[in-house]
Amino acid sequence: MTRAQLKRAGELLASAASQTDHGGSSDRLADLADQLETLSDGAHGPDHGRLARFQAALDEIQPDVDDDTAATIEEARDELSDYRETLEGV
Repeated sequence: MTRAQLKRAGELLASAASQTDHGGSSDRLADLADQLETLSDGAHGPDHGRLARFQAALDEIQPDVDDDTAATIEEARDELSDYRETLEGV
């Protein structure tokens, strides 16, 4: 089962990784994008805790990038939030 919001968030983060010239941020964004790509097609999607860790990582990265990259990260965060609303629990 494909999880469209996770897939879209991964695509946005991959785009953000290629937009930024901040090496550490680019690498982290690319890693997060890869993880989301894997999760979007996996048997089980991430739970609230895992999504919270993704969002915390984005909170750490976002201040270090330019405005255009930050806007792309914000779009990805919105996709994660939309997916999170579909989960039971917290």
